[in-house]
Amino acid sequence: MTDDRRYRDLVRDFRWSIPERFNIAEACLSRRAAIEPERTALLRYRPGRPLEPVTYGELEGLSRRFAAVLRARGLGRGDRIGVLLPQSAAAVAAHMAAYRIGAIVVPLAALFGVEALAHRLEASGAAALVTDATGLAKVRTIHANLPDMAHIFCTDGPEGDASGFDEACATASPDETDVATAPDDPAMMIFTSGTTGTPKGTLHGHRVLIGHLPGFSFSHPDLPQAGDRFWTPSDWAWAGGLLNALLPSLFHGVPVVFGPAGKFDPEAAFRLLTEAEVRNCFMPPTALRLARTVASPRARFGFALRTLASAGESLGRETLQWSRDALGLPADEFYGQTECNYVIGSSSALAVTRPGAIGMPIPGHRVSLRDDAGNEVPPGTPGEIALHRSDPSMFLRYWNDEEATRARFRGDWMLTGDRAIRDSDGYISFVGRNDDLIISSGYRIGPTEIEDCLAAHPAVAMAAVVGKPDPIRNEVVKAYVKLRAGHLPSDQLAADIADHVRQRVSAAEYPREVAFVDDIPLTTTGKVVRRHFRDIAAREARTA
Repeated sequence: MTDDRRYRDLVRDFRWSIPERFNIAEACLSRRAAIEPERTALLRYRPGRPLEPVTYGELEGLSRRFAAVLRARGLGRGDRIGVLLPQSAAAVAAHMAAYRIGAIVVPLAALFGVEALAHRLEASGAAALVTDATGLAKVRTIHANLPDMAHIFCTDGPEGDASGFDEACATASPDETDVATAPDDPAMMIFTSGTTGTPKGTLHGHRVLIGHLPGFSFSHPDLPQAGDRFWTPSDWAWAGGLLNALLPSLFHGVPVVFGPAGKFDPEAAFRLLTEAEVRNCFMPPTALRLARTVASPRARFGFALRTLASAGESLGRETLQWSRDALGLPADEFYGQTECNYVIGSSSALAVTRPGAIGMPIPGHRVSLRDDAGNEVPPGTPGEIALHRSDPSMFLRYWNDEEATRARFRGDWMLTGDRAIRDSDGYISFVGRNDDLIISSGYRIGPTEIEDCLAAHPAVAMAAVVGKPDPIRNEVVKAYVKLRAGHLPSDQLAADIADHVRQRVSAAEYPREVAFVDDIPLTTTGKVVRRHFRDIAAREARTA
């Protein structure tokens, strides 16, 4: 039996099993704590110190005590509870406690600024917040504008009107009564990244975990194997960290390593992989591109990954090849959105991998490529990625925005705004977002392949590619480039970088303009904010 046949048999035989009652806390924590309370759930990593295990039993007890605290404050089904914490045991316990009482978790990234927090907390109507001293200091400046927020818990101890998280849990008796939730009952509200407009609250039911499990096993097969340990640098507040890593790992009984919060440092990341003996990893493409600045990482650090997955933006051929050469295994790419995640992917274990392609539909997920009229396009023709409404990963709705919810669907298909092309074998390759496409001299150009090619230039640390308005060509390709240390901007270097793309991608797609910048702004999910550079390019065109 060929590997391709194995994949197709999986697709043919797959059937979703959605129970009448389902709760994420029960699935990820309680069922295992009941039979293996001493099993390790989390491992705290601090450089130069022994790993500190947190067991399923400990997390179970802490989450049940915090559930009792929340109930005592009058919180319950449907209430929104913000969690503004770095990766930590308290963050997991807060999530699980909220799921137990039927509340809705609003995950908030620790790196969010005051304005981002204000928008999410106000829009969600969060009644409670769990945070640390750093988060509390931010919220203090906006609390007066959050009339719904009546309860704040701080993991660094009580301060003013904020209760101490540990102190409140220490005096509470574990709440043994979980709310009976259905798969479609709301569990979490993850806000979109804001690359194409104001972030919207994407409401997911408890079934969202079920929807992610096939993809997780596709990227990380045969879980758990002896020695498996999972780590991601992604904040657990966004779909990548929460649903692509933390919750499926806990479901499968794979210990999750968490380390110090902060800006991604590739040297520190490789040390963590080695010292914590990480075997399974989810790393966004931006982190992998930054990791490419480290020479001979496997020889220097000696880590031994078993599985590696990546998603968030197109990975590209160059980064995929670097992963094989430098890390010892390919990064299995997958695709999804906050609204419906982990639906297309690669699996090197099943030989479902092709350079330049995201992969194929993950078993259980219905994926179509459609034209502007809503018709499915044939192989070889670009189309918009569309996902079927019945998918368990599919969001319930946008919070308080039924018009925006309706606009995402055409019949039974959710339109993603992402364009792709499918080859005759069924492999899907990402072209770009509809609003990222560059129309130049009649060519429809996606920025991701060009950005990936630019990243392979020895002087380039990171790049953003956009279309700049042009009176003759409609748009020209413009690249904004952040240089690696030791390289200085010059006209000659700009020409060399442009020629690098011309020779490797296309004479029609190379950047006709290259600008050097000090920084490439990213969303908290690690995606390049191309809108920022489109605005700059538009201003440049107007003043030319």
